[in-house]
Amino acid sequence: MSPTDNYPEQTPKPAPAPQEREPSAVFGKVDSAGEAVRAATQSRYGLMRVLATFRGWWRDDVIGAVDHEDVIAKRRDDCAMSEHYLFMTAMSAGIAVIGLLQSSTAVVIGAMLLSPLMGPIMGLGFALGITDYQWLKQSTMSLFWGSFGAVLLCSIIVFLSPITTITPEIAARTQPNLFDLLVALFSGLAGAYAMIRGRANAIVGVAIATALMPPLAVVGFGFATMNWTVFSGALLLFVTNLVTIALTAWGLSKLYGFRGSLSQRQSQFQNTMIIVVFLGLAIPLGLSLRTIAWEANAQRIVREEITEEFQGSGRLAELDITFSEELIGVTGTMFSPEFREDAQSDITKALEARLGREVNLTLAQVETGSSARDTDQAALAAARAQEEQAAASARANALAGRLALVAGVPENEVTIDTGRKRATVRAQELEGASLASYRALEMRIAATEPDWVIEVLPPVGDLPGTISFGEEGPDEAGQEALAIVEWAAKRTGLPVVLEGREVEATQAAEALRENGVEVSVTPRFGPLKADWAAR
Repeated sequence: MSPTDNYPEQTPKPAPAPQEREPSAVFGKVDSAGEAVRAATQSRYGLMRVLATFRGWWRDDVIGAVDHEDVIAKRRDDCAMSEHYLFMTAMSAGIAVIGLLQSSTAVVIGAMLLSPLMGPIMGLGFALGITDYQWLKQSTMSLFWGSFGAVLLCSIIVFLSPITTITPEIAARTQPNLFDLLVALFSGLAGAYAMIRGRANAIVGVAIATALMPPLAVVGFGFATMNWTVFSGALLLFVTNLVTIALTAWGLSKLYGFRGSLSQRQSQFQNTMIIVVFLGLAIPLGLSLRTIAWEANAQRIVREEITEEFQGSGRLAELDITFSEELIGVTGTMFSPEFREDAQSDITKALEARLGREVNLTLAQVETGSSARDTDQAALAAARAQEEQAAASARANALAGRLALVAGVPENEVTIDTGRKRATVRAQELEGASLASYRALEMRIAATEPDWVIEVLPPVGDLPGTISFGEEGPDEAGQEALAIVEWAAKRTGLPVVLEGREVEATQAAEALRENGVEVSVTPRFGPLKADWAAR
């Protein structure tokens, strides 16, 4: 007998069958639907059930309601590089650059509405979403040629234009900040949603919000004027808008269930390419975003330090901040009931400590009454003065542009003295232009600016051949000739010699001397003529 024989053989008992538990056993006793939801979400089983219900609702009621094939077909049509696309892009670019040169907001908005660039940019996002390489290539080529053509056309227009001043509309698109990025993000979400859900009316607002064409027009302006600061700033704004909208469209297309129809191997290759594209786009965008975010934070710090220095008793107005690699320039006006002598130096030290850069602060303090009403009135008066100054500056810039045009010189060679309201330009020698022609051009511009002293300094040319006289003195033609001699002598600063009958020469010389012209007389027979004494 073995030891195991002492123990009777035992058959194993079957496992008890699982019993279904009542909901109250899992969630506890509930008395209302709200309590049931709260109890379910507090439980691991309930949370999974809620998530499964949400996924089912999104798949069936949201994604299922989208006609994916129709959306893709429409987006493909928008990306085609057709005659209509190129023509509308060119017209939008032309309108945009003219509006920017005129600093006309209404004209710039019109260019935004005409621009078809949103189609290829959205196409980039959807093509990435369904991993369609051919569509991605088509969208890229359409966007490239449309953008290149727009920049080229804008450069030609600016090159031929007499106005090359950096207007406020142009300057506003050379320093992209964090808000521009956020606008592109929200606009991309709105645009992609409108295209997926068939809300075409929203695309108009998206086109205005993103403003894709004006930055390209500014890129053309910067290229034509060789202003690389303007060129790079506007290009950065355009690339920021482009990348943000394309990536936003990609994300929303994935969220709405757009998938590719490629094989597994092809999908892996396409995904690898997408990752490479993402990294290539994300790196410069991340660097620009870092700079944009730092400048936005610096602006907040500047306002904060100035306000804290005056302990909230004043009002900050007309704050202007410029950034360079080593220096931050800050100009502002503070309306306060108390003048603080050391405020500027104290704020400068605080800003340099917090920002880690040298700060050049110019803070104008305007003393006001102690009441808030006095501060508001002072701020309003300053705002009006600033508007008047801006209008006067714009008028002076326009005057400089017209003088540069008639003189045949670049605009930066025109001297504008806004304090004395004096404008001077030295004209180039124009083929076929006489001294009378330059004088007529000066008089034409002076007639439009009666408050200004306009001086066009002509090249030294031939004076009028003959100064004709009548019985009582110079006749009408002679008076006109003397007027040209007087004008040319004053503009050039050169002395004049009169040759002719002594009586006529002496009479003409006296009239010129009375008007400040240095003149000498050489008596001889024949009609009276004028020439330069120094020639």
